[in-house]
Amino acid sequence: MVVSHADAHGELVELLDQHVRELVRREGVDPQRDAGLVRRIAEGVVRDHDERSLTGAVAPVPDIESVVGEIVARVSGFGPLQPFLDDPAVEEIWINDPSRVFIARNGRHELTNLMLSTAQVQELVERMLKSSGRRIDISQPFVDAMLPEGHRLHVVLEGISRGFSAVNIRKFVLRAARLHDLVELGSLTPRAALFLEASVRAGLNVLVAGGTQAGKTTMLNCLAAAIPGGERIISAEEVFELRFPHPDWVPLQTRQSGLEGTGEIKLRNLVKESLRMRPSRIIVGEVRAEECLDLLLALNSGLPGMCTIHANSAREALVKMCTLPLLAGENISARFVVPTVAASVDLVVHLGIDQHGVRRVNEIVAVPGRVENDIIETEPIFERSGGDLRRVNGMPPRPELYERVGIDVHRILNEAS
Repeated sequence: MVVSHADAHGELVELLDQHVRELVRREGVDPQRDAGLVRRIAEGVVRDHDERSLTGAVAPVPDIESVVGEIVARVSGFGPLQPFLDDPAVEEIWINDPSRVFIARNGRHELTNLMLSTAQVQELVERMLKSSGRRIDISQPFVDAMLPEGHRLHVVLEGISRGFSAVNIRKFVLRAARLHDLVELGSLTPRAALFLEASVRAGLNVLVAGGTQAGKTTMLNCLAAAIPGGERIISAEEVFELRFPHPDWVPLQTRQSGLEGTGEIKLRNLVKESLRMRPSRIIVGEVRAEECLDLLLALNSGLPGMCTIHANSAREALVKMCTLPLLAGENISARFVVPTVAASVDLVVHLGIDQHGVRRVNEIVAVPGRVENDIIETEPIFERSGGDLRRVNGMPPRPELYERVGIDVHRILNEAS
């Protein structure tokens, strides 16, 4: 019987992996919290084995560094998925079934040649959830969780998804931390970035809209980074995804119910709770349901804020903002919601992703507060035309807010780029 090189390599790694795991258990090391110590243990085990190979007692190690990396990924990381997690070009990983593992790279989908077993996927999911403190079972067949590096895990249990549990890992890839970074990436023009930064400093309410993977969270991070340091920010999210520098910021996230079915903390609870924490600004990672009403009430009371929403245009984003609050109860009517949205939202920034996978701002729209026949009026300030984001005639509402912080918004918008 001929043993292939791949089989021999697999057997060698399996043998060394078991030895490393024994030492990790014996020394009481937490493999996910102390990956550096796991690496040192693995290096020692692999080098000892390689030295023994000089006597001919065991097979030599062909590439010590590669084998050490593979063992650390298996013991301390996320096994065969770890190379994709380490690759900065990979934006998302998803598993449709063990033989079909996909990645998104530069906005495009790729089917990888990685073949997993059902047991491997189950072990990976369990390990990922262990690090997050969240769970998935028959009573809770969906889970959103944050991995140690800030990546977002979403799992749908088999039975809800047909044939096999569906796993998505959306990586946290920091390509832009401030608005001028988006200019360098080609998402924004310098003048549009300057205008958005001025609007945030002035305290306008900003709605960031777009489709999946259009860059909404990145945009929200960049906008939040422009908030003056003397203000207090409270943010509310399903799972911690926002990352921006600020000295006075309290991030909040939702919580699953426990095994007894109690203890759940919804996004709506967080929005209400944040108002009791003396915020100067409120940020909601994404509005999807009745929490939209609580956010609107906060914005309408004079508290500046920002959020994201799934929508295909700025106009659709406003329509959705008018619809979601109706989920809060039968006593909430469109007659109340529509003028409240018109009075509460100042700017809508709509993002898109082009055929080349490049994320761009498609339009920046002002909401002057007027309603005609139950339709909120808008004024485009920037529009993408012919591939370029161009200044059009609209002006932002509430010019007094810009004046209060010493900003000449007319000069920013009307000066030649």
